[in-house]
Amino acid sequence: MQPARLSRELRLGTSPDLTRRRWVVGLNLACAAIGGVVGAYQIGMLRHLPDPPVGPFDSDRVDASNYGYKRLDVPDGFLMTLTYAGSAALAAMGGEDRAEEQPHLPIATSAKAVYDLATAAKLAQEEWSENRALCAWCQAATALTAVAAALTLPETARAARSLARQAGG
Repeated sequence: MQPARLSRELRLGTSPDLTRRRWVVGLNLACAAIGGVVGAYQIGMLRHLPDPPVGPFDSDRVDASNYGYKRLDVPDGFLMTLTYAGSAALAAMGGEDRAEEQPHLPIATSAKAVYDLATAAKLAQEEWSENRALCAWCQAATALTAVAAALTLPETARAARSLARQAGG
């Protein structure tokens, strides 16, 4: 696609799929920002992560524990930022009618969103089993991830129908 057309479609398009994609991008950027806040705590830029006054939350303890540092020798908040930034970029790829023109993109976006949700659920289980507490920030990101994953499904259904039409005829 020509860059001028892509620019116009992404900025000015009004289709329901594009509206949902914008929400998916925004939710993923919010999750990336949450990862940045957690990472800032884990690297010592912030001294405390506030938690809700109720519930099983102790973000400071969870994010300072071995759990938060056991992958790739980097605080996991930074990994969270990277993965959600990638998800936002994937949702932003392609023009307004990518379900028809590039059906692999919506399918990949949904697959990544479902992967993100499964990963977030697995990490929540690890948080709890290792710390008997949850990171409120991380669980907020998990909730946003669930919404983002659901929002990808209508466009992916259109993409699957498009692929079926292409294969059949």
